[in-house]
Parts: sequence; structure tokens; C-alpha cells
Amino acid sequence: MDLQLSGKRALVTGSSAGLGEVIARHLAAEGAAVVVHGRDEARTAAVAGSIREKGADAAVAIGDLATDAGAEEVATAALKGGPVDILVNNVGVYDPSVGWADSSSVEWAGIYNINVISSVRMIQHLVPGMRERGWGRVIQISSVLGDLPQASQPHYAATNAARNNLAASLARELKHSGVTSNAVAAGGVLTPGIQDFLTDLGRQSGWGETWEEIEPNAVNALSPNDVGRVGRPRGYADLVSYLASPLAGYITGATLRIDGGWYDA
Repeated sequence: MDLQLSGKRALVTGSSAGLGEVIARHLAAEGAAVVVHGRDEARTAAVAGSIREKGADAAVAIGDLATDAGAEEVATAALKGGPVDILVNNVGVYDPSVGWADSSSVEWAGIYNINVISSVRMIQHLVPGMRERGWGRVIQISSVLGDLPQASQPHYAATNAARNNLAASLARELKHSGVTSNAVAAGGVLTPGIQDFLTDLGRQSGWGETWEEIEPNAVNALSPNDVGRVGRPRGYADLVSYLASPLAGYITGATLRIDGGWYDA
């Protein structure tokens, strides 16, 4: 399927590694010019360089979106190559070890700043231009925990509920403008770091020795779903790329869960 992304420019925040990197690479493969964002200049430049080696257009934006000044630097760098048509707010942090008893108000404020307000900063910098041009796509990467919070990571779950709410509110603000706003709620993403973490945990918990043995047991214990595995980054990138395309113009204000049928056990 031709997603008609040729001629569009996309900024993917937090795309120097992990899911953001996969999304940026997939958008580039579909014909979009991409702006790779990160805080580590060498790592970010390496991702952009490898995208360019494959014949795609990739630029770099360096900055910390947790600050107003950093977000302005990122927006300025992103806009140097031309207007940004697609904003994928992927930056986010989480701490699986934190619960109600050991999460301070400072930690709640800190994670909200990174997971929610960083997106607001980029929206304020880039969406006015989309509105003026009459076309744009804004996509929040959130988590299914926004709908299905657990006792652990309460501050992280709350930020994802806010991300989804933000996306819906922005859609109302942008009605009849040609700019859509949606959220993709992830139900676990199998990055190399997550696989290493689950492999170690699985061996300690008696779930098996190999990844093939551990994965279904880890899913059943931690995040049961109807498919029985952890989501692959490419699946998320496929959905984001579709939402970013002209083909998805009738989808706005939605939170699309991609979670294998995650259920609250």
C-alpha cells in the first residue's frame, strides 16, 4: 500500500533508539523526510546517517524536551529543513520498580513533565504551522496502562491517561483544520532492553531459560493478552505510519490500542 508520505516531513521525538528509531526508519522507508531527535548527538547522528545511506532524507535535532529551552532548540532545528507536517510525540520514561509507597510527589511531577508536558511543548511549537497550511498529523505514543492501570507504576499510568486525553482535546481544538490528533496505546514493546530485562527476570522466576520459553510465561504473569506475546516495534511503526498518512484523514481524537488484546487479569 502506498501511504502517500512522499513530500511530507516528520519529527519523531526520542528516535535515536528504541521504538522511536523504528518509527522514524519506517516513515523514511515510506517516503517521508524524517527528523531524528535525541539528546545524545553521536547516537542521533548515527541513526540519521544510516537512514540517509538507504537513500532517504533524514535530519537531526538535539535537545532535552523536558525544558522549554530544549524544546525550542529541537523545534528550531527541525524547522531548518522545512515545515514539519507530522509530529510523533514518542519521548517518555517509566520505572517498573516504583509503586505507591515509594513514589514521591517530586517523581510524579518529574514523569509528568517528561511524558506529557514535553509533548505540549512540541505541539505549541509545530501545530500552529500545520493549521496554517491546512494539513498535519499529531500522534502521541502512550500505553495501555492509561486505561488499565496497575498498582505498580501509578505515576506512569496516570501520564498515559493524560496523553490520551491530550490527543482527544487537541482533536477538538483542530476540528475542520485538516490536522488530526490521535494516540497509539502500546501494550508492551519488545526492544532489546526489554527483552534482556524479561530474560533475566524469567530465569530468576523459573519461566524458562530461552526467550522462546520465557516470553509466553512473562506475558501471562505480567501483561496477559489474547495473542500471548510482546508487541514488536514494527507493528507499532506500521500503525503510526498509517495514522501519519493522508489515508487516515477520517481518524482523529482516537486512542488506538495495539496490545494483543491485553486484559486485566
